[in-house]
Amino acid sequence: MERPLLGEPLGLDLLNTTWIGRGGPADLLTDTGGMRIWLEQNDLGLPATAAARSALVTAREAIRAHTKASAAELGSAREGTRKELNAALDGLNTVLAWGRHRPVLGASGPEVVAEVADPDQRAGWLAAVNYLELLTADASRVRSCAHPECVLYFYDTSPKRSRRWCSMATCGNRAKAARHYARSKD
Repeated sequence: MERPLLGEPLGLDLLNTTWIGRGGPADLLTDTGGMRIWLEQNDLGLPATAAARSALVTAREAIRAHTKASAAELGSAREGTRKELNAALDGLNTVLAWGRHRPVLGASGPEVVAEVADPDQRAGWLAAVNYLELLTADASRVRSCAHPECVLYFYDTSPKRSRRWCSMATCGNRAKAARHYARSKD
């Protein structure tokens, strides 16, 4: 299963385990084999169990709900939007409550240790914490691809904050081709 847009920060890379391929919607996390691939791609030496996959999917859907509710609230004044955002916050906070960072003093100085009570929840918790760190650094840089048929997310590191596409080679070119075709029809 060839997954597009590798190398995004962990929280967004987890979102990008679902995408629209040539054959339609695809999901890397449908089984523990796909989860193992994701763990390896992100250098996470964690076990790929059914319970861990379930927790990882829960974390992915909590992050996805937050990205969608945040974008909807920015673009709308609907009453339901606030309720959707509150539900998304509750879901994401539930995942974040799976663990904590504990400061300790190690042999080489101050350190921070991640503690997650249930080892099966560790990968999902790490992804949710990373997503929170991205929002803390600059929430406006967390973006969805501008192509209407794309479901991928990226962290815009462009100097002018002008990146619109997950990939110029795929979605950017498809949008340019569609505009050119529309102009040529006129």
